Amino acid sequence: MKLEYDKAADAAYIYLVYPIGKGEAKKTVELRENIILDFDAKGKLLGVEILNASTVLNRKALAQSEAA
Repeated sequence: MKLEYDKAADAAYIYLVYPIGKGEAKKTVELRENIILDFDAKGKLLGVEILNASTVLNRKALAQSEAA
């Protein structure tokens, strides 16, 4: 598992599979507002995107995982 955080966008991505190859995510599902799930062609969960991440995730963990 890998966590990346973009402070400017206040968006976090939790990779369950890393890296996700180009075109590998075949289905995207909005679980609820600001939480998006990416699945491969077989229905395996690849990752989770969290928008407005600073309001729901630990700020220390986000600071440690900011994308370069």
